[in-house]
Amino acid sequence: MSHLLFPILSILSDGKFHSGEAMAKHFKVSRVAIWHAIAEAENLGVEVFSVRGKGYRLTQSLDLIDEEKIKQAIGEMANWFHLTVLDVVDSTNNYLKKASAAGHPHASCVVTHIQTHGKGRRGRQWQSALGENLTFSFLWRFTKGASALSGLSLAVGIALIRSLKKLHIHQALLKWPNDILIYDDGAYKKLAGILIELQGDMDGQSAAIIGIGINLNLSKKQTAKIDQPASSINQFTDEPIDPNTILATIIRDLSEVMATFEESGFAPLKDEWSSYDAFQDKVINIILGDGNIKQGRSNGVNDSGSLEVVTDDGVKVYASGEVTIRKAE
Repeated sequence: MSHLLFPILSILSDGKFHSGEAMAKHFKVSRVAIWHAIAEAENLGVEVFSVRGKGYRLTQSLDLIDEEKIKQAIGEMANWFHLTVLDVVDSTNNYLKKASAAGHPHASCVVTHIQTHGKGRRGRQWQSALGENLTFSFLWRFTKGASALSGLSLAVGIALIRSLKKLHIHQALLKWPNDILIYDDGAYKKLAGILIELQGDMDGQSAAIIGIGINLNLSKKQTAKIDQPASSINQFTDEPIDPNTILATIIRDLSEVMATFEESGFAPLKDEWSSYDAFQDKVINIILGDGNIKQGRSNGVNDSGSLEVVTDDGVKVYASGEVTIRKAE
């Protein structure tokens, strides 16, 4: 990757035109080098307008991720939280999985400007683009084994809802086990998603790689790539979308929720999760791993975070990861 790519994007982030000649003089390189860096940005999915006589500009202004701004917004907690900011990576989860195996520290966060192969649930790809999404992963080490982490994705969802409320997004709801939805224009639309991958023993120490993707400012082009209804934060607030403030808020809330979860599990968080449940008492379709579909009325979650569904065959209990649910039409 060209060393000029993100310095150039930083200049263009104001949304105004900048000439190739002026940037070439600024970086003491040729105009061809600027052109190659712009082409590389476009290959990564960044839309850059080029107008003869004016130069280059992005489709809109944006705030780039800045490590110092994030740490400043986190406050005192920044002293013990390990933060890594990447320009481009295939997947923040993949990055942290490798780093975790090599002894990367507890309470770490990796965030990237551009993620080229983000992972969603059941092998889907999480679509992301510069300035349109916030994609990051946490490493959280537990003294408990993986078998004791039931309900972890639901706990993470609570942290995200708390953060969204602080950002004045009060309409967000939770979909079991790992989606944040928002009801808009007569439909539930995805605002954020969670993907957790566990490492370690079932009964000994374990580590959770907690991947999170949040839609900040989706373009029509990006929305068209997503295989389900989706929305973004900018649709529900008039305040500027600053990814640094958003990430800092989530880091603080997630750390607080993880402390509760590590000490007592999901049970003390159950009532709060239920208060945000998008499908409580609604008829839902349960899509099993083999593709079969069952229907029932959602009875919410139990103390371990499993979903209870009232069906014609009685109450069925589903553990996280076993099924996909959708509201019945």
